[in-house]
Amino acid sequence: MKRYDEVLVALRRIIRATDLHSKQLSKTSGLTAPQLLILQTLRHNDDMTVGEVARKVSLSQATVTTIIDRLEKRGYAVRERGSSDKRKVYVHLTEEAHKALMNAPRPLQESFIRQFQDLQEWEQTMILSSLERVAYMMDAQHIDASPVLDVGALDRIGNNSPTEHSSGNP
Repeated sequence: MKRYDEVLVALRRIIRATDLHSKQLSKTSGLTAPQLLILQTLRHNDDMTVGEVARKVSLSQATVTTIIDRLEKRGYAVRERGSSDKRKVYVHLTEEAHKALMNAPRPLQESFIRQFQDLQEWEQTMILSSLERVAYMMDAQHIDASPVLDVGALDRIGNNSPTEHSSGNP
């Protein structure tokens, strides 16, 4: 096997592992990985605006707004105007969200982060550099992404419809 084939196989394994975990997460909790990330962020940080959430999870404000809209429709989040500054709108979790978070499985990236942090500094730097180069080679440096391992559109509805996961694109 040529070296580039080995690289493509490794990339496909990463995409497949992410896809399988994403489907399992959606099946067991009814949430997508980005939804879970935003819920966890809101649980650990009180009084956040959509913009603050977006910065914290490294996604665009438009993407986070769409995800929060869906969480709100499911009864997991509410928006409230600030009492001191009426221009600011804060996002808060509902009791339903707290229950969902208690039962939700751990995100795939938690295991990755633990193992990555166990590596030597030079190994971490090499992996980061290599993956950034791969992203550039795939013309993916401009794609909106957050530190969450998931496939498909980040603001999709978490209902396992076949079109959501059919592209195989992270």
